[in-house]
Amino acid sequence: MKISGFTFLRNAEILCYPYLESIKSILPLVDEMVVNIGDSIDNTLQQVESIGSDKIRIIQSRWNTEMAQNGFVYAQQKMIAQYNCTGDWAFYLEGDEVLHEEDIPRIKKIMTDRLDDRRVEALAFNYKHFYGLPSQLAVSPAWYRREVRVIRNTIRSYAPDGLYWLVMNKHRKGRYPTAIMADASIYHYGHVRNIESMSKKLEMVSQFWGKKGISFSGYGDIDPQALAPFKGTHPQVMESWLRTSAESNFTLNTQHLLTPRERKHRLAMRAERLLGIDLSKKHFKLI
Repeated sequence: MKISGFTFLRNAEILCYPYLESIKSILPLVDEMVVNIGDSIDNTLQQVESIGSDKIRIIQSRWNTEMAQNGFVYAQQKMIAQYNCTGDWAFYLEGDEVLHEEDIPRIKKIMTDRLDDRRVEALAFNYKHFYGLPSQLAVSPAWYRREVRVIRNTIRSYAPDGLYWLVMNKHRKGRYPTAIMADASIYHYGHVRNIESMSKKLEMVSQFWGKKGISFSGYGDIDPQALAPFKGTHPQVMESWLRTSAESNFTLNTQHLLTPRERKHRLAMRAERLLGIDLSKKHFKLI
């Protein structure tokens, strides 16, 4: 069995992604790590090279900065990296996503056990979305709680955006992949970087979503019922980044008025508690 990891990056240093930590967290699991690095104005390329692993294979690409529709340029760059994977499985990890070292053995075992089970096209993971502080999680249905991050690399799949995959059937129509749960989590740190870096990130990436002038005053404008304390441990590789780059001050805006979307998700959370169901969006068919 051969496992490929892959990701794409652009200006990851400026945007304060824990991208080096992300890559290092997956290296013990994979046989190769394909890193697609876009035309950056910082030292992203040099920093990835400095990791010094012979598992890492770097591809350099140029982004279409005129592609401003719903982040589709992310899908393009994701697929450039995936198309260069040579493993039986392809494990996609975004630049702000990290694996916990304790989960590596379980992930590898399930990939080995299911290698010849062609019903299993993908592996889905539980998500821990850190929000505002490293000790706090966003838990409402607004945040995908489970998502596919491993795809069988011998089927016809493509990404309509950076988040998920579709598998092409014989009629060339896309469907969600069939998946099983990997009994592991993805630790997502995109919404816990310090406020200054988050402001810069939103300013620089808004062009790819057809938006301009996105302002960010802090993490406090959120429904408090969408938050929960984090009681576990962070991956060891994240210790330094959390100490130097994560936000350390969080204050809820008590004057925040719930948006229609937040009111909808608050009702959904109430229904989840009463009925014992999960109403978050899923881009896979669980088997």
